[in-house]
Amino acid sequence: MTTPLLETKFHVPTRRRVLVARSRLTERLGRAGESALTLVSAPAGFGKTTLLTDWLTAAPGGGRLTAWLALDHSDNDPALFWAYFIAALQTAAPGVGAGALALLSSTESPKEAFVVTLLNDLAALSDEVVLVLDDYHVIEEAHIRDGMAYLVEHLPPQIRLVIASRADPALPLARLRARGELVEIRAADLRFTLNETAAYLNEVMGLELTPADVAVLEGRTEGWIAALQLAALSMQGRTDVAGFIAGFAGDDRYIVDYLAGEVLQRQPERIRSFLLRTSILSRLTGSLCDAVTGQDDGRAMLEALDRGNLFLVPLDDRRLWYRYHHLFADVLRARLLDEQRDQVHELHRRASAWYARNGDQSAAIGHALDGDDFERAADLIEMAARPAFQARQEVTFRRWLEALPEELFRVRPVLAIALVGVHMVRGDIEGVEARLQDIERCLEAAAAVPAHRDIPSTTMVVIDREEFRRIPNQIAVYRAGQALIRGDAVGTITHARRALELAAEDDHLGHGSAAALLALAHWTQGDLEAARRRYADALPSLEKAGHLSDALGLSLALADILIAQGRLREAMSTYGRGLKVAAEQAPLVLRGAADMHVGMSELHREHNDLDTAEQHLHTGTELGEHAGLPQNAYRSRVALARIRQAQGDLASAEDLLDEAERVYTGDYSPDVRPVAALRARVHLAQGKVDDAFAWAHDRHLCATDTLSYLHEFEHITLARILLAQGTAAPADGPMCDATRLLERLLAAAKEGQRMGSAIEITVLQALDHHARADVPGALAALEQALTLAERERYVRIFLDEGPPMTTLLRAAAQQGRARDYARHLLASDRSGGCSAPVQRSLVEPLSERELHVLRLLRTDLSGPDIARELTVSLNTIRTHTKSIYAKLSVNNRRAAVRRAEELDL
Repeated sequence: MTTPLLETKFHVPTRRRVLVARSRLTERLGRAGESALTLVSAPAGFGKTTLLTDWLTAAPGGGRLTAWLALDHSDNDPALFWAYFIAALQTAAPGVGAGALALLSSTESPKEAFVVTLLNDLAALSDEVVLVLDDYHVIEEAHIRDGMAYLVEHLPPQIRLVIASRADPALPLARLRARGELVEIRAADLRFTLNETAAYLNEVMGLELTPADVAVLEGRTEGWIAALQLAALSMQGRTDVAGFIAGFAGDDRYIVDYLAGEVLQRQPERIRSFLLRTSILSRLTGSLCDAVTGQDDGRAMLEALDRGNLFLVPLDDRRLWYRYHHLFADVLRARLLDEQRDQVHELHRRASAWYARNGDQSAAIGHALDGDDFERAADLIEMAARPAFQARQEVTFRRWLEALPEELFRVRPVLAIALVGVHMVRGDIEGVEARLQDIERCLEAAAAVPAHRDIPSTTMVVIDREEFRRIPNQIAVYRAGQALIRGDAVGTITHARRALELAAEDDHLGHGSAAALLALAHWTQGDLEAARRRYADALPSLEKAGHLSDALGLSLALADILIAQGRLREAMSTYGRGLKVAAEQAPLVLRGAADMHVGMSELHREHNDLDTAEQHLHTGTELGEHAGLPQNAYRSRVALARIRQAQGDLASAEDLLDEAERVYTGDYSPDVRPVAALRARVHLAQGKVDDAFAWAHDRHLCATDTLSYLHEFEHITLARILLAQGTAAPADGPMCDATRLLERLLAAAKEGQRMGSAIEITVLQALDHHARADVPGALAALEQALTLAERERYVRIFLDEGPPMTTLLRAAAQQGRARDYARHLLASDRSGGCSAPVQRSLVEPLSERELHVLRLLRTDLSGPDIARELTVSLNTIRTHTKSIYAKLSVNNRRAAVRRAEELDL
């Protein structure tokens, strides 16, 4: 549930009244609609937020949706930043970015995969959206900056980003400027002109200054709005205004200290004390101010300061939450440190207590740390550990932990094991073993305490007793994880078995985690049957623990293994069971539910039911839009690429694989089907044998390599490349004999009971014999492949080989034990092995996919609409469109449609 405090991050600051009509700037903002980025960059006190507030509230409507995000230093956690980014967008366009948000929760820190998905979500919007990021200068985290740079360069045209910052952000401003996609408003533009200064001082502040006095103030402040406001407040109630102006000098930043001092000194002590003590707060509300100041007039005081225009900014329409102007807050905090330094820590502790009582643990922890109340912070952090990990906010959690003194970890084992956890999530195992040994020593010391005595606080502090009981199991789990990262499968198995022994009977998470690690170790060793059994054990444990998304992730891994074993029907049942688990949580959509549809799509594609395969991908996409995006986003791209390849659209297949590689994020599972190897296979289908060979060369692959399951797919791809080259290299050369490589691969696959690989290898052996005009050998190999494939109804593994396989299948359909299945495959091949009709009027014919895109270009659908219709990215549609234009010799959509009609396409 969103708290009232959190809601203020997404609320356009309340427009109290127009200080001065600044049409020259608001009109400039309004004309910037064609630019991807509008940058309002100036030092503090130049009215950046006020200008944007006036612009947005003065000119609403027009089909434009408005979103606002007020940033602060705590937003340097990538998970928090992007979650807030999407939450802000959803205030304007409900539901947008839900798919990207699901992906965000599945990765430790968002990279290009998340941003690409978010861009696709944004491209689907029909309305123009303006998103303002206020105070962007506070963002220093490199992952956020990189993601923002990519996002800004690829924003769809209906999205307009506005950034207000005290310094230029780390974005590709030069490129945007050169392309005319950047509008800039800087300090020189924001300075008040002489006329604007006169209007502000006389009409707004009611000072009735002479033109000469206005000119002096404008000249000495150089139109700096904050200085003018402070000067106006200083002059209110003075009898000698001219004398004040005459003595007022200076046009640099020291003016703020001087003027703020003037304003503060003129306040009654009660107000002055309130201002100083509440300056530690980034946001203010009545009861919070009461807790910090020890008074009971917080709300009335805030309302009085608001009426007095004393640098207080309302954050909601009800005027319950406020903040001080940043510049004024800086001055207040500096004065507080000068005058009441000994009170600062106590003020932060009071704020921490208020936030804890009101359910904002993050703010409570932040103020406890600022107040050096490390014991209280440690208590709060320990209780926040589990929800922080569940929300994938490891960056924030790690920052909290690293702010604590080292000595606390020696007596707080729950915090210490949590610190190990945030390191392991990042795959960072440096120092982890030493930390685990420290925890073990702490536990041993506690175990020496007599059983009738409680754990003495002088030796160990435990707040979360449930997590404390799990520590022995967690130590073994993390040691197993370390071994897996190091590539030590034997060590992984040893520690994971120990973790199973240490897990309490009711510790379902401990059991599930250990069993999953055992499965991963067996998988990397190529022992697929042992891995399958362990995953089958882990699944019910994780479900009982309530980690249902993790259970779906294990279902995905289990199905991968079943497919490698050639057990397609069991894999389909595994996906179906996963969807049943997900359906039981309705209306909640579990992260990972979409993965089940992606897996089903792959199986339907293998069965040559391409329409159903594509429908499952479409269903997965719809689930993604409701927060169920695939945990492994690259898989959906790969699945669609393989469908496009089956349809003969190799260009789209290659584009999708390029995108899959960009969004790929590794995990603990072995990458046994690398995207680059899949792309090499597409290159072979395109006739780009040299490109495929270059991949094999870069991978240092050779036909005489020692074979292993982890590289089996790559070596089968190498065999395909050698066959495509037509002749094998000499036995002692860099590329060795394909025939012998296939023989070795087949023996290894059968030994490991990997029937999926065995079928593909046997198919390639048949093609090898066929290429050498050995028809009996080819038919014998093909009969073996058909016999292995018939039970699970493999289809595309044969049809994807094209005309040579069609020729062999026709021969096999006339003789042999597998002739019935050969006939079934020929019937399944709707095109009979022939290519699509050729458009004889064109030098280069359009592919089937390009013809489909061309038909949609004849409709009223926009580019994003066509992309959604075909379940591809907008960039893929643009690639198709450029190719269509080139082949039709046109340069725009209307001309392409006209040319297509002429050719009767």
